Amino acid sequence: MEEWDLLNVNRERTGKTHIRGEKLAAGDLHLVIHVCIFNQKGQLLIQKRQKDKDNWPNYWDFSAAGSALKGETSRQAAEREVQEELGITIDLSKTRAKFSYHFDAGFDDYWFITENVELKDLTLQKEEVADARFVTPEELEMLKNAGEFIPYFFLNQVFELKNATSSHF
Repeated sequence: MEEWDLLNVNRERTGKTHIRGEKLAAGDLHLVIHVCIFNQKGQLLIQKRQKDKDNWPNYWDFSAAGSALKGETSRQAAEREVQEELGITIDLSKTRAKFSYHFDAGFDDYWFITENVELKDLTLQKEEVADARFVTPEELEMLKNAGEFIPYFFLNQVFELKNATSSHF
């Protein structure tokens, strides 16, 4: 049973929690994280979601993603999801999320990092992840155009966002 903290519009914990799978009440907000891992060549590590996932089954997705569990910060959730889904340890203590997107049911924090990750070092979480690979901007565009990648609103800019600083926005 996965339990999430519920947040107010200022991202503060309300003291209430939510059980994954139950319908969120109107106005209830929770925290979701996404991690984009780039290698030294500038390629993006992506994962293919299992065919029996509730949302976006069999689609390619960013390196890791998931909801923050009760008591977790965004950073802790991001580090845990990467460990669970890919079997590797990352340290985000010296960085912060690249940006946060507000959606109807909460907040999506996006973490962008460059790590020297090798596919052979990954241990994929069989319940969640069917495959993983690195892609170039051109390969990501092909997956997007083929309708095989989750259609994130900023997908066309993900490689530019990797190097962007706040002065670019």
